Amino acid sequence: MAKAGDFTPIVVAYAVCLAAGAAVLRWSGLPPAWDAFAADVAATLVIFAFSRAYGNSSFYDAYWSVIPPLLGLWWLWPQAVVTPRAWIMLALVWLWAIRLTANWSVHWGGLHHEDWRYPLVRARAGKAAWLADLFGIHLFPTVQVFLGCLPLYAVATRGGPLGLLDALAVLVTLGALLIETIADLQLHAFIGRKTEPGGFIRSGLWGWSRHPNYFGELGFWWGLMLFGLAAAPDQWWWVVPGALAMTAMFAFASIPLMDQRSLQRRPAYADYMRKVSALVPLPPRA
Repeated sequence: MAKAGDFTPIVVAYAVCLAAGAAVLRWSGLPPAWDAFAADVAATLVIFAFSRAYGNSSFYDAYWSVIPPLLGLWWLWPQAVVTPRAWIMLALVWLWAIRLTANWSVHWGGLHHEDWRYPLVRARAGKAAWLADLFGIHLFPTVQVFLGCLPLYAVATRGGPLGLLDALAVLVTLGALLIETIADLQLHAFIGRKTEPGGFIRSGLWGWSRHPNYFGELGFWWGLMLFGLAAAPDQWWWVVPGALAMTAMFAFASIPLMDQRSLQRRPAYADYMRKVSALVPLPPRA
């Protein structure tokens, strides 16, 4: 077993998963976009195997931010001329990925630590725990992120000049990255100085939203969707669902789970919930 701060198993897992994905891309013979989806699933299955081998599904945590910039590169690679829209979008995706992956690595708890939600998912599944692990913790997020990345494919395969929708997309995406970064910095600063048991952050962005980091993350995916619509407005039916699926996941799964856990562990959280918006930053209610 690796030491708590040893990234070697994680690095090996992701090297193997990327090799598996590259093999699928090389030999699958599937149509464009479908080959990337098959590679994405194959890479996820490799991470799932490592998760089971180490008894820790948090092997998957970094997958969320590692794969999207690689999908963008794969889809842009064959293009003879990369449009300004594609360069701008890809740069923003890489900026998001580097920030999120760095945030994960700096605050990674080691192989002894697993996201508290994963054992809960497995426990609720009973004898089907491994299926819940495979589909609920690994494959479902992979499909969801892939849908969220489809605007990258739209931008990579469609031309057209930049317009007002692109300007809005840049503002939304950059604003989302800024909000998410500030929220994470504020949270980790609070955790570093917290002394009282049952305390939680209620200042800064967290005084206006109970989950400003989620709001920033959602804003990023909506920004990508706007880029996709700017490139392929007639293909909205496969460009838009990714952002909608992300919104549904945060609104109906992530936020309720986090709030329920905080209610159980923090006596003052119920009052906080009554006063502060769940997601969209708004002035707190009196």
